[in-house]
Amino acid sequence: MNDFINSIALLLILLNPFLLIVYLMELVQDLDLKLFSSVLIRGGLIASVIHITFALLGDAAFSKYLRAEFASFQIFGGIVFLIVGINFMLKGNMAIEALRGPPEHIAGSIAMPILVGPATVSASVMMGKTLSRPMAVLGVLVAVMGTVLVVISLKVLHDWVKPRHEGLVQRYIEIAGRVTALIVGIFAVEMIMQGTTVWVERILAAVG
Repeated sequence: MNDFINSIALLLILLNPFLLIVYLMELVQDLDLKLFSSVLIRGGLIASVIHITFALLGDAAFSKYLRAEFASFQIFGGIVFLIVGINFMLKGNMAIEALRGPPEHIAGSIAMPILVGPATVSASVMMGKTLSRPMAVLGVLVAVMGTVLVVISLKVLHDWVKPRHEGLVQRYIEIAGRVTALIVGIFAVEMIMQGTTVWVERILAAVG
């Protein structure tokens, strides 16, 4: 049970709905609650399917089917994540708007790269290693859909607070955006280091 709770907690921390709301702020402001909830739930379902797939397949998703090492994914994913973090630090929400694409594909764009990223995929793979298959599937669903429900709740709170305290809302967006960029950068560097360490160890072992 501890492994189950810890796995969900890790995925929730990486998804982080309190920072995720900053990524989606343009949609929060432009869409009504019903449409926003519909789009977010569809994005959450897409993300859940992707995370469950990686949780069930584990490293085999890379070594067997993609003919690649998981460490390579960590390095490449870390570089992509780092670029996103730097762009978010410099451009704010515009960095995410560029990634979302056209409005007709919003649900898929929310799923990737917002709800599905290198760090969350890594967490899903680790969840599949530490838990049984049914528990891994349940853990992914609890974490992703729990995140979706919290974000929808924050949308409700935003719609209630903004007319009364618009300055406070803008201040939160500014601060949370900087925190988001820092966290994204930290995870990105950590993933690059982990992947690089694996490859260096293999090279040294082969030489030795």
